[in-house]
Amino acid sequence: MRFGIWYTLSAPYYREAVVRFLETGGMPPKGVKLEERWHSATANRGFILASSKDPQALYQWMASWADLIHFEMTPVLDDKETQSVLKSLKF
Repeated sequence: MRFGIWYTLSAPYYREAVVRFLETGGMPPKGVKLEERWHSATANRGFILASSKDPQALYQWMASWADLIHFEMTPVLDDKETQSVLKSLKF
């Protein structure tokens, strides 16, 4: 399953988050695949597309950054998957 993850860096922790990201690359643990990651031009927000069958691995990844970053995560579908669901609803 794929997940859309929006993140926000708060001003007091911005520098510390940048240092950690540059040192570690912000890569996920085993069981989570980082599909794409985009960073806003304002430097304090971004979006991650990740996939996993293991909710504990996702939790581990988010929890390891929760001291510095606020996350919002939701399951996401691509166009083809969404169309399949909508067709099944008989619109």
